[in-house]
Amino acid sequence: MGLKDLENVSYFRLNNEINRPINGQIMLHKDKEALEAFFKENVTPNTKAFASITEKINYLIQENYLESAFIQKYQPTFIEELYQFVLEQKFQFKSFMAAYKFYNQYALKTNDGNEYLEGMEERVLFNALYFADGNEEIAKNIANEIIHQRYQPATPSFLNAGRARRGELVSCFLIQVTDDMNSIGRSINSALQLSRIGGGVGISLSNLREAGAPIKGYEGAASGVVPVMKLFEDSFSYSNQLGQRQGAGAVYLNIFHPDILQFLSTKKENADEKIRVKTLSLGITVPDKFYELARKNEDMYLFSPYSVELEYGLPFSYIDITEKYDELVANPRIRKTKIKARDLETEISKLQQESGYPYVINIDTANRVNPVDGKIVMSNLCSEILQVQEPSFIDDAQNYVHLGTDVSCNLGSTNVVNMMTSPDFGQSIRTMTRALTFVTDSSNIEAVPSVVNGNRQAHTFGLGAMGLHSYLAQNHIHYGSEESLEFTNIYFLLMNYWTLVESNQIARERGQVFTHFEKSKYADGSYFDKYLEKDYQPKLERVKELFKDIFIPSKEDWQALKEAVMKDGLYHQNRLAVAPNGSISYINDVSASIHPITQRVEERQEKKIGKIYYPAAGLSTDTIPYYTSAYDMDMRKVIDVYAAATEHVDQGLSLTLFLRSDIPKGTYEWKKETKQTTRDLSILRNYAFNKGIKSIYYIRTFTDDGAEIGANQCESCVI
Repeated sequence: MGLKDLENVSYFRLNNEINRPINGQIMLHKDKEALEAFFKENVTPNTKAFASITEKINYLIQENYLESAFIQKYQPTFIEELYQFVLEQKFQFKSFMAAYKFYNQYALKTNDGNEYLEGMEERVLFNALYFADGNEEIAKNIANEIIHQRYQPATPSFLNAGRARRGELVSCFLIQVTDDMNSIGRSINSALQLSRIGGGVGISLSNLREAGAPIKGYEGAASGVVPVMKLFEDSFSYSNQLGQRQGAGAVYLNIFHPDILQFLSTKKENADEKIRVKTLSLGITVPDKFYELARKNEDMYLFSPYSVELEYGLPFSYIDITEKYDELVANPRIRKTKIKARDLETEISKLQQESGYPYVINIDTANRVNPVDGKIVMSNLCSEILQVQEPSFIDDAQNYVHLGTDVSCNLGSTNVVNMMTSPDFGQSIRTMTRALTFVTDSSNIEAVPSVVNGNRQAHTFGLGAMGLHSYLAQNHIHYGSEESLEFTNIYFLLMNYWTLVESNQIARERGQVFTHFEKSKYADGSYFDKYLEKDYQPKLERVKELFKDIFIPSKEDWQALKEAVMKDGLYHQNRLAVAPNGSISYINDVSASIHPITQRVEERQEKKIGKIYYPAAGLSTDTIPYYTSAYDMDMRKVIDVYAAATEHVDQGLSLTLFLRSDIPKGTYEWKKETKQTTRDLSILRNYAFNKGIKSIYYIRTFTDDGAEIGANQCESCVI
């Protein structure tokens, strides 16, 4: 039976029987039967056999499936020993969905697609050898972390590591456009190139002059940001990897930009086709001043980026609107228009109800806690990357007069469930830091010099987490409870501490720090003040019990780290970010990211083969009460959990809010009716802002007919 022959297989049928309860009981054992059948009927008979791993590697290199350079950094005997070590860990998939996702999306296949050339063990082996870059000890450590599913590289890294015919290892990119035609043209080319190699692209348009603004040397006026959005959308549609996927892009605009209403209207269902954008994601950057004006029900002024740049000599994104708002209002040389702040707030809520957009970046919040010199001006396609950028300036020959810094996202994730059983939590995180360091060091996106420049200066990565709800439920803790908040806070404190320790160690080994380290709060030691002033040891007995075998740094440990960092520096400018991982969490058999599950038994529509059912990991009679769907939960609990993690995360967390179109009575005390309203979304956004949340990703609404609005997601970060 070939891989493409699905006529006589039983595993889909067995999996579907999960959705047919008997005597009110979910038939969970059917998933195990489907898993066994999948290996018997699909994997085992269709896996190409080799006498040894050495023979397999030689074949893969000879047939151009595998690169040879990274293999040649090791002795064959070591590779055989490492492979034997991986086999001895006796890895097993725990669900049909996990195995199906891996073999369908990640396993290397023959060119005709009829045979598998690797299983999980070989994929782990090649990841470990590739990311260790010839270091045998690090290779064994990386293999140990991945095969025990404590560490999961992001899809581009996990999928492509070692392959001869591969895309980039990087998940996504951020680029900034300045207010001139050369920058627009260069950015469109950058979007084409970055989409071609596989990453989702975030683009800031906030610096562009508004519709109606003057154009020096020409009669007439500028067309504003909307036509530029259309150019980017067409670019992504064209550069779609030979039709394998839709090019993915997100555009960001400052909420005080005069084109903000037109920008938002491009996503409305009834928008004119001339302005409607179908595939671009929309995001807005929101300074604190907007929340103040909306709270007071005051007018708000929208300021011309063109006149602001003329007056201050800085692109619009680099003006602190909150600080200079009154000054901008009073200045007669600044072109401005006036609208009601609450009218705009209502428009945002309406669009979020209709489409899930826009993403919201609380830009002052992000910058206020940013320990690095410079300014954050935007985010990425999934709203978790928040890094400083410097604008580029380009002449008429398309040469860089000044080469600024843009961003590439190098992502990976811890698995909370398995990390909590790690024999050495700190060693696990330090190993992940080494693996991600290789990704950032080896990335070289030559087609976009500003991305190369940013990556070489910053050496950034984003290590996150998945499986938080799985861990809490399996330990009989309700998501959003006091125990869950304290657990989340300490878990991310540990990630922060150990990535700092290892980044400091790498800086010491290499004698190199990230650019402008000396201007950072790390260098002057002030970053560490909160860890020296507050006791972060667990207070709740349940949380103490969970961490009883795990080292939690004391104030003395933080003091020692502070002194080490001030002396030798940090290699990485940024280290932590939580992406909205999806399919990759199925392979890990845990809930996605750190948000709650949406269904106890999830129904997924898979191309060609129909529906697959995935019971929440660890679902059983005694855990069912703790697996509350996000759609049945007060979203303030989700915001509280994300706020607990945010305290220790130097970048962002991709926070999705889940609501029903008809909200169950009693969920929110302010509601007298069940129908979701724009006021609900406004209250939740303001609650998130007041809790110190840096970004809100999608608003996902579950409708009466079982559909989800705002459910489309970025493949680069999600899988």
